[in-house]
Amino acid sequence: MGPVGIVGLGFIGTALAERLLEAGYTVYGFDVDAGKLARAAPRLLPAASVGDLAARCRSVVIAVYDTAQATQVIEGHGGLLEKAPPGSVVICVTTCEPRSVAALAERARTRGTALIEFPLSGNSSQVRDGKALALVAGDAAEIARAGALLQALCPVRFPIGRPGDAARAKLAVNLVLQLNRAALAEGLVFAQTMGLEPAAFLRVLSASPARSDVMQAKGQKMLSGDFSPQSRIAQTLKDSLLMLDEARRLGLRLPLMEANVKLLEKSIEIGGPDRDSCAVIDAIRPGA
Repeated sequence: MGPVGIVGLGFIGTALAERLLEAGYTVYGFDVDAGKLARAAPRLLPAASVGDLAARCRSVVIAVYDTAQATQVIEGHGGLLEKAPPGSVVICVTTCEPRSVAALAERARTRGTALIEFPLSGNSSQVRDGKALALVAGDAAEIARAGALLQALCPVRFPIGRPGDAARAKLAVNLVLQLNRAALAEGLVFAQTMGLEPAAFLRVLSASPARSDVMQAKGQKMLSGDFSPQSRIAQTLKDSLLMLDEARRLGLRLPLMEANVKLLEKSIEIGGPDRDSCAVIDAIRPGA
């Protein structure tokens, strides 16, 4: 139960901090945006920098935006590999480019630090409630050693193989999730445009063979226009572009994801990058 550090205090980082605090851990936090640190869980202890956090905590969770930021936190000047003592564990929940995170894990290993991939499938509310899914990749012995901490972070976990495999699985999971969300938005707009009462149709849809968890998480938000973010649509677009890049590298075309990217881009053009991912419905409405 030694102290745990969290780098990145957006929606997911804050939700994870709250889970750790509830489990009895002492938690230090750092974010380059001081406002996020101030808004995070009140019992969270502030660290002055990534290096300061690494000196205080043998276990550090990285919950930043993308691969570039994760790499900077781990390998940049004053980063974890420079400041963390040997035997430290880094748990990366950021959705990263698969080959990059695999290479990061290998370089960390040569410096005496274990990197465990731990990307999460679920929005911040689901993470906070312990209903998200974690994909776990890395050295089996290190994963076992960090078992209690991983359990506190996310009770539902699937081992997925070597470093890089969790990122690959997360991209494929997100592909299906994003297409489910876009299909829900299109179905709701279609039904309403045909003259059906939207809330009644959502109840029918949720009881039909077409039902999905997305309907419970996002259906009412879409109908009410509640785009307060549980996850930002800009990050959804970032992940979808990662999928297309990986598919392109493999010589594969993802035609449905290509269409989804255009919808996400249009929604961001309409309402900005900070709305919830369910704002994709705005790109489908008549006149969009």
